[in-house]
Amino acid sequence: MATTVDNAFAQFLADSVRLDTERTKIAKGSKKWLVDEIVKFPEDGKFPTLHPDIKIDYGSFSRKTKIRPLDDIDMMIILHAQSATYNEYSNKITVTNSNIAPHFSTLCFDGTNEINSIKVINRFKEYLSKIPQYKKADIKRNQEAVTLELQSYEWVYDIVPCYITVPENNGRTYYLIPDGAGNWKKSDPRIDQYRVSTINSNHEVSVLDVIRLAKYWNLRPTMPSVQSYMLENMVLNFFNEGVHTKFVDIEIKDMLAYLANAILSGFPDPKGIQGDLNTLNLEERNKIRQRALLDNSKAIEARTFEQNSQMKEAIQKWREIFGDSFPTFNY
Repeated sequence: MATTVDNAFAQFLADSVRLDTERTKIAKGSKKWLVDEIVKFPEDGKFPTLHPDIKIDYGSFSRKTKIRPLDDIDMMIILHAQSATYNEYSNKITVTNSNIAPHFSTLCFDGTNEINSIKVINRFKEYLSKIPQYKKADIKRNQEAVTLELQSYEWVYDIVPCYITVPENNGRTYYLIPDGAGNWKKSDPRIDQYRVSTINSNHEVSVLDVIRLAKYWNLRPTMPSVQSYMLENMVLNFFNEGVHTKFVDIEIKDMLAYLANAILSGFPDPKGIQGDLNTLNLEERNKIRQRALLDNSKAIEARTFEQNSQMKEAIQKWREIFGDSFPTFNY
């Protein structure tokens, strides 16, 4: 129950959208404990040697853009390349064993010295499954990560083994992660983290909350869904353009209008790695556009009601956009 639109959004974010603070604290502690367990894996010549940096956080949990429920947490475990080299082709990256590290011999494609990322993932699965506090370790269907299911908590861990490259000609380093077919591909979660934190700090409004609200809106069964990572970056692009306010409801209204146009075009990966992220077909794009325009129109009505001190009507309009979890008006 709420008496103003501002109250309603504050309550909605706290009760239905943002992750619960206490669960988040527990999740962070659990994550640290897991990393400590991985560090303890026996140096038996079978498990890959860990890089001194050990891990890099990635994914919406680490960027603070994840919404309820807290069902998965992403983690990249950095392996020591031990003088292995890599070659980049148009459709894959290969990592070649230097013959220095003995464990590589069992992790290569048969009859080659090229490291098979699926075999690396399977080695992670083998050792992670020995940790007694977890139900099971399994390979994700895309074969890019190990999913570790917990006994005590509601979330799982998606664990991605990776290597970090030496600086390339452009001065950049990359993380090489499994591509699902046994080879490797580039990633760089540092760019995503920097982009989110920088843009968020440049505005009075919480950009993080606008991203969270956009993700909540995106998951309602009123249209095809936009891929979460692309949607997050569309909202960031929105905040990189034009003039913005300190009010979440105004930003949501304008973001919906922006999305209605942006969804029709290609969307280049902001990391400059993956190419066009917009894989939606024309029908899907048009349905999302229509929904965004409809809800933008409702948001405009809600703003008009609010400016005329018609809070009940304004809150009801926002309920039409976000659904029954959005608070009702309280007299």
